[in-house]
Amino acid sequence: MSDAELGIFILWVFLFVYSIAGSIDFGAGFWSLVFGVRRDTKAADIANRFLSPSWKVTNVFLVLFVVAFVGFFPFATTTIGSLLVLPAGLALALLVLRSAFLVYAYSTHQYSGLLPVVSGVTGLLIPGLLVSALPLTLGGFLEQTDGVSRLLFGKLLASPTLYAHLGFGLATELFLSALFLADYSREGDDERSYRTYRNAAIALGPTTLAMAMLTSFTFVPEAQWIARNIAAEWGWFVLSVASFAIGYSALWWTDPRGRVGFARVAVLAIVAQYAFASIGYGRAHMPYLVYPVLTIHDGFTSPQMFNALLVGYALGIGVLVPVFVWFWRLFLKDKSYLRQGGGES
Repeated sequence: MSDAELGIFILWVFLFVYSIAGSIDFGAGFWSLVFGVRRDTKAADIANRFLSPSWKVTNVFLVLFVVAFVGFFPFATTTIGSLLVLPAGLALALLVLRSAFLVYAYSTHQYSGLLPVVSGVTGLLIPGLLVSALPLTLGGFLEQTDGVSRLLFGKLLASPTLYAHLGFGLATELFLSALFLADYSREGDDERSYRTYRNAAIALGPTTLAMAMLTSFTFVPEAQWIARNIAAEWGWFVLSVASFAIGYSALWWTDPRGRVGFARVAVLAIVAQYAFASIGYGRAHMPYLVYPVLTIHDGFTSPQMFNALLVGYALGIGVLVPVFVWFWRLFLKDKSYLRQGGGES
């Protein structure tokens, strides 16, 4: 593995963790809004209980990804910035708005009524804007004039592949968050909320799979290169579909206590599904960062800077991992926190 390949692998790890954690985090905001008007379930309380501490941790991985990208691929920032200035700028503005409400709504009751609305709406818009970056890297939406890159915004808005990617991102976000919150509800012995989120996950599972398949049929002609490469990486996608089958079917398994569904197995299997699919997609995308104008080797940093960054990230991860383990035990496993307000069966 070359230095550039190792650098892109580290970026993939940060991006994958953020995509999973972010999907659950943003989806929890949406479910809090949807179920907040219902009195027959405490599903909204479950979502808020998870959301309260988690959004701060989720943003750590976004910062790690951005800093790592600029550090490992500094010569790619101009081209990538030209592509992402609009979606990334809008997503950042919404993220700041959401974070501000999450901070002040828990400090003063003045904003508590608006919090579910802001968190729910931005929870849908932010992932959609971020996912819209994927088709931009596949070719067909970038024009270079005298070495200056320009996004063909009108062509992008008219392309079905943009909306297919948006649909896939939204379905993924809601499916993953429903699965996780189902497991979170059961961990807190709230079976009624568990059933609410399980039903949502059952409805969204096939939709997510269908949207994933749809994206491959909407690639613009300039992106057919990745369709061919994806076909060559078919083994990873077979593993992905198999993991989906295990995770989705786990929602109907019966445990020794007679309860329907193994939510923890479902969550782990679906995360594995996305891991396999993203590995296959990433391998198919190599060596391009932006097709056909930018490869990972074109934008890579110097060997000296790369080695210094490796040492810095190794030390940083060594500090962060114990903190994340402590966070997990404190907010996601501690029964006294999970049962705030009392469970309902």
